[in-house]
Amino acid sequence: MNQQSSHPHPHARGDYAVVIAGGGPTGLMLAGELALAGIDVAIAERRATQDLEGSRGGGLHTRTIEVLDQRGIAERFIAQGTPHPVVHVHPMALDISDAPTRHPYTLGLWQNHTERTLADWVRELGVPILREREVSGFAQDDDGVDVKLADGTSLRAQYLVGCDGGRSTIRKTAGIAFPGWDATKSWLIAEARMSEEPQYGFREDAFGAHGIGKSGTEGLVRLVLTERELHADGEPSLREISEALVTVYGNDFGIHDPIWISRFTDMTRQAATYRDRRVLLAGDAAHVHPPVGGQGLNLGVQDAVNLGWKLAQVIKRTAPESLLDTYHAERHAVGARVLRNTMAQVALSRVDERTKALSAVMVELLGADDARRRFAAEMSGLAIRYDLGEGHPLLGRRMPDLDLVTAGGPLRVFTLLHDARPLLLNFGAPGDIDVTAWSARVWRVDARCEGSWELPAIGTVPAPSAVLVRPDGYVAWVGEGTQEGLADALVRWFGSPKAA
Repeated sequence: MNQQSSHPHPHARGDYAVVIAGGGPTGLMLAGELALAGIDVAIAERRATQDLEGSRGGGLHTRTIEVLDQRGIAERFIAQGTPHPVVHVHPMALDISDAPTRHPYTLGLWQNHTERTLADWVRELGVPILREREVSGFAQDDDGVDVKLADGTSLRAQYLVGCDGGRSTIRKTAGIAFPGWDATKSWLIAEARMSEEPQYGFREDAFGAHGIGKSGTEGLVRLVLTERELHADGEPSLREISEALVTVYGNDFGIHDPIWISRFTDMTRQAATYRDRRVLLAGDAAHVHPPVGGQGLNLGVQDAVNLGWKLAQVIKRTAPESLLDTYHAERHAVGARVLRNTMAQVALSRVDERTKALSAVMVELLGADDARRRFAAEMSGLAIRYDLGEGHPLLGRRMPDLDLVTAGGPLRVFTLLHDARPLLLNFGAPGDIDVTAWSARVWRVDARCEGSWELPAIGTVPAPSAVLVRPDGYVAWVGEGTQEGLADALVRWFGSPKAA
C-alpha cells in the first residue's frame, strides 16, 4: 500500500494526470473514482503510514453508504461498523429506519477504520500513495501544474486537487478566499486511559455539554469537554484535560497515557470557489465547520464522487473544461447547507434558559413525522437535489437502488454503477431509447421495475419511462414517454458524440 516510487506509467503530459494532495477519506475516495475511469492519479501524503492518532471522527451517513454501495464496496465498511437507526441533531436523535433506502441507518465506524478500508480499495486499483511527500506549494500554467513536495522533489500534473484539510496549503497558495465565521466556543477531545472508572455518559452545566464514553479499544476512554473560555489555537496538553475533568466532574479519574489529544471549535468557513483553473478543492480544504452531526467526512467523500467523473471526462477530452464549473456550482451549495445546519445546532446547544426554550420547541416540531422525515433526509444526505432545472421530481436527485428485471436476470441499480459509468435505464419497449452515438460512454440497459418509486422526504413519485443516471448516482434526465431533452442532457454531462 505504501508505494513511494515513481509511477511506472507516467502520463504523456507529465508525471500524472492528477495529483491529489492528502490521503484522508476525501483524497482516497477521489483517487478511487479517477482510477475507475482509467485516469493516471497519485496521492501525495505527509504521513508515513495510513495510521491515525486516535480514532478521530466516527459515522457514515446513509448517502455515503449508498455511494460506497454504488462502487460495490459498502459491505467492507458495514462488516466493521455498528448500524444505528437514527441521525443525531441537537437536541434529539431522529429515527431514520423508515427511509426508502437499503441503508436506513448511520454506521458507527471510526475514521481510522474508514481510511484503512478506503486505502485498501485504492491499492487494489493500482493508485500510488507517495508517503512522506506532502505538497508544499505549486505553480500552474495553461497546460498543467508543477507540484512542489516537502522533500524537495516535484511532480508535473494536468490537475492538482487539494484534499489537505482545513489549513489547506493548496487553498492558501491558490489565494482562494475562505470567508465565514470565527470561533465562539471550543471543546477538548481526547482518547486516553484512566486509573479509575469514570462517570460515563453526558452531563450539562452552565458552560455546555460534556461526555465520557468507551473508545472501542480495550481500556481506552474517549471524552469531549466544553471549555469555559474560548481557546482557538494551540494543541492542548494532558494537564489541561486533567484540569478540565476536575472542573466538570470534580475528579480527573487518574487520566494517563493519552493516544490522542486535540481541540476543535465552531469556526465555520467555506472556500469562495472550489476551483481555480487547474487547481480544485475538496473536503475540509473547501469547508470547515463544527463536527456536530458527524457530517464533515461524509461531505468530503461526496465531494470526491461528484468531482471524479467530471475531472476524468475533461482529462479524456470527451467533455469541455467548463464541466468542472458544475462541481463548484453543485457542491458549494450542498456545503453551504451543511454549514448553516451545524451553526444552527451549535446555537441550539447553548444552555441559557432562552435557548433551552427554543430547543424544547424544536423537539416538538421535529416530533411531527413530516418534519422528522425531512430533516433526517437532510442530515443523512438523502435530500440532496442538484439544480438541473424543472421537471420530474427525480431530476437532480439520487437514483433509488431499485430491483430491476433485465435480459441478463435480476439486478440492483447500484450494481450497474460499480464501474462508475453513465447509465441509461430504459423501462419502455426494448430499443425505445436510442443512444447509439454515445454508446462508447453510456451504458444502456433495458429493464422492468416492479413496485413504486419512493423518494426520501417526498414520497411516491410517478414511474418514468427512462432515466439517465450520472456516474455519481444522480439523475440527469427523466423520460416521460418521449426522448425530449435526452440529447441535450447527454451533451451537457458526457460531451458531444464527436469528441475524442
